Amino acid sequence: MKCREGCGACCIAPSISSPLPGMPQGKPAGERCLHLSVEQLCQLFGRPERPAVCSDFKADLDVCGTDQADAIRLIGWWEQMTAA
Repeated sequence: MKCREGCGACCIAPSISSPLPGMPQGKPAGERCLHLSVEQLCQLFGRPERPAVCSDFKADLDVCGTDQADAIRLIGWWEQMTAA
């Protein structure tokens, strides 16, 4: 599946435990990443400071669903299922 440009769900729904530039404690689930633009685009995309967890994420229908609302719901569900 090709990532839907302007979705940004993967920058909102999941928690990120690794430090990000400007977010040394990572990011809690459901909170917008500091680097998500108003156009819902990652401002760190393609830059070396982009965290590996973000670079390694691959869009998939099981995770991203059919639109942004579906992606937020599905990623949120996965977040809850994998929380320790």
